[in-house]
Amino acid sequence: MSNVTKEEIAQRFVDERLPKRSIVGYGFGDFANNLAFTLGTAFLLYYYTDVAGLSAASVATMFFVVRLWDAFADVFAGRMVDRTMTRMGKFRPFILFGAVPLLFLSFLTFHVPASLEQGQKLLYAYVTYAVLGLAYSLVNIPYGSLASAMSQSVNERAKLVASRFFGGALGGIVLTYVIAPQISGLKQEKKTLRSAAYQEKVQAIFTQTTLLFVVIGTAAYAVTWWFCREKVVRTQPRVNLRDTWLTLKDNKPLGYLCAASFFYLIGLFAVGGASVYYAQYVLGDIKWVGPITLVNSGISILAAPFIPWLVDRFGKKALFQYCGIFTMVGGLALFFSPAGAVIPALVFLGIKGIGAALINTLMFGLEADTVEYGEWKSGIRSEGTTYALFSFTRKITQSVGGALGAAALAWGGYLSATADVPNPIQPESAVTAIRATMGLIPALAALIAMVIFWKYPLTDARFREIRNETELRKQQQGHLTAPDGHVID
Repeated sequence: MSNVTKEEIAQRFVDERLPKRSIVGYGFGDFANNLAFTLGTAFLLYYYTDVAGLSAASVATMFFVVRLWDAFADVFAGRMVDRTMTRMGKFRPFILFGAVPLLFLSFLTFHVPASLEQGQKLLYAYVTYAVLGLAYSLVNIPYGSLASAMSQSVNERAKLVASRFFGGALGGIVLTYVIAPQISGLKQEKKTLRSAAYQEKVQAIFTQTTLLFVVIGTAAYAVTWWFCREKVVRTQPRVNLRDTWLTLKDNKPLGYLCAASFFYLIGLFAVGGASVYYAQYVLGDIKWVGPITLVNSGISILAAPFIPWLVDRFGKKALFQYCGIFTMVGGLALFFSPAGAVIPALVFLGIKGIGAALINTLMFGLEADTVEYGEWKSGIRSEGTTYALFSFTRKITQSVGGALGAAALAWGGYLSATADVPNPIQPESAVTAIRATMGLIPALAALIAMVIFWKYPLTDARFREIRNETELRKQQQGHLTAPDGHVID
């Protein structure tokens, strides 16, 4: 092993190709993730306020608290992954055994019993949403970490990221077009229905959909588990807490990535819950949630095949840095777009969506690169906790962004449906708050993120140098652990 050269190591990664089934199979995992995750970001705020009957202010507080809990659940999941090694590898067992519990908890979250009192409903919402977050962490952290263990090639990782992006966008489109048209149809009946009857019918839509997703999502996770295999050889099978700290404390690229992502994602997660309200109160009908999601996810699907080429042409750092311009331009234009102007709004959403789509995809590829940087600095590979820290940042921003969207409604004086007033007329201040959440907040957040990311030090060329040095060091050391846990002499 000691005769291997850096040039031979580099050539191995140049020649490395993942089977197409592995690339496609990886995308199925994020398709399944989004049946639970995007369902929550797109519809949970609406479900809690207009179906379960909770106030926007109480939901804002709950989103902040529970999503903060989710962030720490990610760290717990990362430690669980780093302490694991089985014949299936480190990551795949979590995907296999966590699928059904996760998807069933999504059903429970969207099934607040109508017979409960207000305080009991809020408690039920807190508990089910918090447990759902933990289950999601125990599946998503291993899933996200898996990419860095499947390949160490820049190009092949770009393909995995593109596949993940495509699968996630497709999941978003499917769930939106399953739910939104049905709710829109009921909206036409709302004036002739008592509030309780309307809420009962909408509840039935969410119940049937989430149960269907248990079946579809489990099958999708099974595809990922079967076709995606771990390949990376490591110096030690399990990583203790001290070793984890060594891999993270000097990982400057991870720090810059998390800081920039924090602001980019505040805008992204604030928008998720506001889309339903924007469709209903700015564009005039909740049916426009479908086209809004189609534009956002359609941009993602169209961009996905070009991501490997764009990464090869410009590099991940430059793409991530400058895509924020699209978010700023589209967001500002969307904020000033007149009420009822559907076509301009969809165009501006598309412009904003180009930036958001590429940013939200590239950050996963950048995170995988920081794993190699941490291993290069410390000699210890800890994919689970590295991804968990990145996901911790995402969950904090999900908490802040989601709560910001709900708080904006409360600050704007949004009126929830009640038994006495089933179809309230919203004040202009509430409509302005919805506009700001959709356009102004993402634009400002993107500007701050671009300034932070300016000093990110890990270009693709530098990553290749670090990776090759690390692999050469491991080859010379010997006595390594294979993906299935056995020792290589």
